Amino acid sequence: MESNTVSASDQRLLALGYRPEFRREMSLFGVVGISFCAIGILTGMSSAFQTGLFSGGPLGLFWGWNVCSLFMFFIALGLAEICSSYPTMGGLYFWVCKMKPDLPFLGFCTGWLYTVAMMFTGTSGNLSTALYIASLVEVGTGKTLSRVKIAAIAWGMNILSGVVNTIGTKAVGRMSAFNVWWTLGGTLVLVVTLLVKTPTKNTAGFVFTDFENFTGWSSRGFVVLLGFLQAVYTLEGCETAAQVAEEAKRAEILAPAGIVASIVGSWIIGLAYMLALLFSVQSIPAIQQTSYAIPIAQLFFDAVGKRLSILCLLVVGVSQGMAAITAFTASSRLMYALARDNGVPARALFLRKNKWQAPYYGVWLSVFVGCIISCAYIGSTIAFNAILSSAAISVMLSYLQPILIRVFWPSSLRDRGPFTLGKWSWPINFASFLFTVFVCVLFILPTAHPTNAQNMNYAVVAIGGLIVCTMIAWVAWGRFHFTGIVETALGDHGEGTAEVMEEITKVDSKS
Repeated sequence: MESNTVSASDQRLLALGYRPEFRREMSLFGVVGISFCAIGILTGMSSAFQTGLFSGGPLGLFWGWNVCSLFMFFIALGLAEICSSYPTMGGLYFWVCKMKPDLPFLGFCTGWLYTVAMMFTGTSGNLSTALYIASLVEVGTGKTLSRVKIAAIAWGMNILSGVVNTIGTKAVGRMSAFNVWWTLGGTLVLVVTLLVKTPTKNTAGFVFTDFENFTGWSSRGFVVLLGFLQAVYTLEGCETAAQVAEEAKRAEILAPAGIVASIVGSWIIGLAYMLALLFSVQSIPAIQQTSYAIPIAQLFFDAVGKRLSILCLLVVGVSQGMAAITAFTASSRLMYALARDNGVPARALFLRKNKWQAPYYGVWLSVFVGCIISCAYIGSTIAFNAILSSAAISVMLSYLQPILIRVFWPSSLRDRGPFTLGKWSWPINFASFLFTVFVCVLFILPTAHPTNAQNMNYAVVAIGGLIVCTMIAWVAWGRFHFTGIVETALGDHGEGTAEVMEEITKVDSKS
């Protein structure tokens, strides 16, 4: 039964033009777990909670979460349908190349933007882990860590992410599966702790209708919309399941299931956690004025005291570390996929795998970039935040490419997989298209008024620079080397599909 399952997945990959290069060691739980881990519902909600709290307050947080979750679910459905047809490691990048082979520029830009976005996301996650550690130290001992020490911890987390990803698929799969249980158990611990131990609980009226505005903008509607960014930031990452599609059993089924299930699970778990936070918040001004490295630490401390706030920070911090690791998993697989199609210089390096089946050059390039960017935090938190804000926009822009193709060229998805939306495909993709464009515009608007050098939203500068660099890369290098998908289904000596499958079967049996 197992050999038949693996054979069917490899046959599908061969039909798409790629020779299977990875052992299929990912189960359903591992595939769902890696998207769930990448979303990092506890971490995203905790790290960005103050964004919504100061921009709309509980009103904006509650309704923004549900509205954004619904549209992110639509996006997940659209991406899952494409993934079921093309269950390959490149994910968004490969889908764009496959559906619009006549526009290699579009595929090249999607691949590069998304790869950089995953590097930046991993870097952001590792710095956030360092900030949770700094908050733990401050809550526990009263000592405040300097930026240099926080950056040093972030370096350590970047290196740890590299080590885990170097060990390979089994390590990442097991960690992702563990993260599912950690998130479920951690959410239960956090919700129970907050609701039981908080001395003064807020009313339902406060939780569902209270409006807060610390932005300086006078428009109530615009302020609430700014709070939507917290939900979008938290829910990004469902597509990560596609990055391990070539390492999963029955990828054409499990990868789409991972994409959709991770959003549904995150929607429900995030709502429960958010309500617990809103019922427990004691003072919004105190959170705004906190000295803790992570503002959510102030909420925990005010609500449940020193000892239990340490427990809460530990639960979220561990989850944050695991989420960052999966971002580097995605970036290294993306570089492998790009190298396979002549999409990056020095392609031979990025195609190398170690004995654990890890594309280690891509892993350690991600670590190197993460360490360099972490140094920016020492000099300027504004510059660092601008770089990392561009990651969130880059992910949404990467989502936009395949969705845009499905809207304006609906016949581009020629081969349908087991998961299909049928007649609902175009309406769902159209709704996803409108929402994605709206969010990309919202991400670059100023979040404070009056706007000055200290509170300006520099994300527009960072994402603009990233897009310009990508276009320069295309003009200077890409247009001469990248023509789209390069089929590798033939063996090294020109063997046909049958010979390649026979060779793969022998390798699998030995494994």
